[in-house]
Amino acid sequence: MPRYKITLEYDGTPFCGWQRQADRMSVQQALEEAIFRFCGETVSTQASGRTDAGVHALGQVVSFDLSTDRDPFRVREALNYHLRPNPAAVIDCEIVPETFEARFSALARHYEYRILNRRAPAALERHQVWHVPMPLDAEVMHQAAQKILGRHDFTTFRSSECQANSPIRTLDHFAVRRELDHVVVTASARSFLHHQVRSMVGSLKLVGEGKWSPTDFRAALDAADRSRCGAMAPSAGLYFMKVDY
Repeated sequence: MPRYKITLEYDGTPFCGWQRQADRMSVQQALEEAIFRFCGETVSTQASGRTDAGVHALGQVVSFDLSTDRDPFRVREALNYHLRPNPAAVIDCEIVPETFEARFSALARHYEYRILNRRAPAALERHQVWHVPMPLDAEVMHQAAQKILGRHDFTTFRSSECQANSPIRTLDHFAVRRELDHVVVTASARSFLHHQVRSMVGSLKLVGEGKWSPTDFRAALDAADRSRCGAMAPSAGLYFMKVDY
C-alpha cells in the first residue's frame, strides 16, 4: 500500500482550521473528499501541523495511503481538480516509505506572521495580515524576541485549551524585521504549543508600541502564567511556511 506525501498551500479564511469539525468545512475534510472523488477511497490524512481557523499555509505537509500505486503527477493534478472551488492547492506530491509520517517525522516547523503597520487599513490583504495602525518599533521587537530563544516553560504563551502533555518547548528561531509597511515575525521549532506563535506575537506588539520593554517580555515568559500574556494576535496574519524532515 503506497504512502503519499503532498505539500499543500491554502488560504485559511473560509476554513475552520485543518482538523475535521462537525459543522464547518475544514482543510482536512476538503482534501479527503477530493481524494475520494479522485479514486473512490476513504482515507485518513495526517498533517504536519493542525492550523487553526483562518490560518494560512504555504507548505503544509500531509501523508496518506492509497490501495494502489498511482503516478504522483496524476495524483497532484487530480486532487487540484477536485479541490476546486476551495482555496487550496497541492503543489507537490511524491511516494515515500511507509515509515514516513507527516506529523511525527517532522524535525522542525517554520511559521511567519505578517503585520500591516500603517494608518490605512488593508484592502488587498484584508484577510492575510493583522492591521496595526500605530507605529511599531521592529528593532526593539526583535531584541525582545531574542530573549526567549531556547528551551523554556511556555505556559504564558500557551492556550488554556492546549492538550500538549508539557509546556516545555525549544524555540530555535524567533526574529522580527520590517519590510516597508509590514512587520514580519518568523518562528521555528520542532513543535509549538496551541496558539503559541499568535500569543508571542500579541505580546511582541506591546513591545513594539513601547508599552513593554524587552525585559518585560522575558519576565512574562518567566512568570509561566497565561494571564501575563498580551492579547493574542488574530489568525489572519499567520502562515505555516514549511516543515523540515
